[in-house]
Amino acid sequence: MPEPMSRRWESREGSPYPLGASYIESDDAFNFAIYSKHAERVTLLLFRETDMTNPVVRFEFDYLHNKSGAVWHCRIPLASMAEARYYGYQIDGPAPGSTFQFHAFDHEKLLLDPYARAVHFPEGFNREAARRPGSTVGVAPLGVLPVVGCGFDWGDDARPRHESDFVIYELHVRGLTQHESSGVASERRGTFLAVVDKIPYLQTLGVTAVQLMPVFQFDPDDGNYWGYMPLALFAPHHAYASNSHHCRQRDEFRTMVKAFHDAGIEVLLDVVYNHTCEGDHTGPIYSFKGIDNSTYYVASGDHANPYANFSGTGNTLHTANRNVRRLVVDSMRHWVDEMHVDGFRFDLASIFTRNSDGSINASDPPIIGQIGAEDDLANIRLIAEPWDASGAFQLGRSFPGLQWRQWNARFRECVQKFIRGDRGLVPELMTRIYGSCDLFPDDRMDAYRPFQSVNYVASHDGLTMADLVSYSQKNNWANGHQNTDGPVDYSFNCGVEGWFAVTEDVLAERKLRVKNFFAILMLSAGTPMFRMGDEFLNTQQGNSNPYNQDNETSWLDWNLAEQNQDMLRFVRMMIAFRKSHPSICRSRFWRDDIKWYGTDHLVDLSPESQHLAYCLHGGIENDCDLYVIINNSDQSSAFGIQEGGPGAWRRIIDTARISPLDIVDEATAELVADRFYLASPHSIVVLTRE
Repeated sequence: MPEPMSRRWESREGSPYPLGASYIESDDAFNFAIYSKHAERVTLLLFRETDMTNPVVRFEFDYLHNKSGAVWHCRIPLASMAEARYYGYQIDGPAPGSTFQFHAFDHEKLLLDPYARAVHFPEGFNREAARRPGSTVGVAPLGVLPVVGCGFDWGDDARPRHESDFVIYELHVRGLTQHESSGVASERRGTFLAVVDKIPYLQTLGVTAVQLMPVFQFDPDDGNYWGYMPLALFAPHHAYASNSHHCRQRDEFRTMVKAFHDAGIEVLLDVVYNHTCEGDHTGPIYSFKGIDNSTYYVASGDHANPYANFSGTGNTLHTANRNVRRLVVDSMRHWVDEMHVDGFRFDLASIFTRNSDGSINASDPPIIGQIGAEDDLANIRLIAEPWDASGAFQLGRSFPGLQWRQWNARFRECVQKFIRGDRGLVPELMTRIYGSCDLFPDDRMDAYRPFQSVNYVASHDGLTMADLVSYSQKNNWANGHQNTDGPVDYSFNCGVEGWFAVTEDVLAERKLRVKNFFAILMLSAGTPMFRMGDEFLNTQQGNSNPYNQDNETSWLDWNLAEQNQDMLRFVRMMIAFRKSHPSICRSRFWRDDIKWYGTDHLVDLSPESQHLAYCLHGGIENDCDLYVIINNSDQSSAFGIQEGGPGAWRRIIDTARISPLDIVDEATAELVADRFYLASPHSIVVLTRE
């Protein structure tokens, strides 16, 4: 016979698992559990919705009854909670010491639970108060208590899984629809629900995965529009919900995910597990610092600048610590199990390889191994940005996530330079088109796959494709850093700087070069990714780093989709062409199925060469053969078609032709009657043969 509830240890003292706040139906009570190894005093404060200043419950933890290992825990009956809606902690502990006593306890600060599933910002929320000494009660962000019965009906949600047709579209939730031209109702703009309104467009475009820029709750007072300053790793950003009620925050995100899945589109999250919005020693104390600073952050050992800053944002999460690794994996599991996302792109993933002293563990960093050991994450997409802000660059086999995909910055640089007109790039371009086997070798020891290379020409971090061919100099003055910020781009303005006083000839040249970007991207082995709006020449007026521009600089101007219908048509058909030819993106490298040529039978690998051609044989994939001609010179060039006789090939793509002749339906494409093809300057031609 079970013990009476009042005699059960957990009912009296609480349970150390799960971390966070959770409703225990059998006890009709809430369990609270928070990790703090070095805390000496922990107090839980509960608040009503109508009063953010005076807690209705204040529970002082007793380490003899309410602590197990490094976890403080308690259980409070619902009947004793006086209709509380929000919660936070006050924690005190030792004074700051040396590296391993890297403490920042302040008992007056009201602290957010790192495991909070939703965050509430009181009307008086104040970032500056969290940076100053003194109490933050009434002005600090609070965790939202889980509402009993706040569930979501996933129905028969089926997660799509793409292979050769995997095409990633990077988007910003707010930026996608905030512009009035989006056609979305004003009250929905910039939200998860507004993204749902654009799913039919994305279906028509043909992309099969979206990669959402950060959607974790971030600091609304930090001025970081992109969201790369996370505050809570389990909560959706409150401003992306049309209603701030915590059920709505979570359910609107889930509604969006389910709608994407219904449309056959995978959902990937760009996640920031390498730093937080608390910054360095001058930054606010919201959560991690005040809970257990020495656990959560890497110390520099420099008294003047005590936080190691491998992220470039003030601090670095201490992922070499097992409790921080648990936090990251628990967060991932939450987004997979509870929110049904399909994968993650890890910002500055090289920080995962940093030891406690900041050195690199390139062979077996514990967090990479722990993520790989989780059965519930076994089939999840894992994509690394394989570098950090302090010089670590681990692209390819240097990154220890052996089966992860990786953002391929070398592809980006090569294609940008080549389309700009730089010489001496034909050998490297061949390697990039082939799937970057120099970075992802498929020898017996390594056995990498070509699809692990995430190929891109432009992302949120840098100029848009349209601006790459419209600006020779970045235009980041509005960001407030004297135009010194932003990555290195290899751009060219086609004769006119910017978008004012652009002639028809210059506009046509720009469209041609952007079509070439997309053609190379979609014809290359690997996983293609492009950013929202590049398909219709979206511009940020030359700003390559608008991380703090929550305005028309960053909001997608949908008028351009109407103005540049020819460009949009080309991209749609280019994506469809790739998806209809599985021989382009294969499980393995092309090897003997590709034959490389130039204007004649041999490839010109000289430093001045700007010509390349190849034939990709598709029989092994039950596909037709493709013959690709690339003329990046300033003159028309005659390419001998080195395989098949006259009339064997049909011209599908010629980027130099005017729409709708630049790309045509394969069933109605014209036969090429000659053994030669005269390729226009700066053009890419694709022929097919059954």
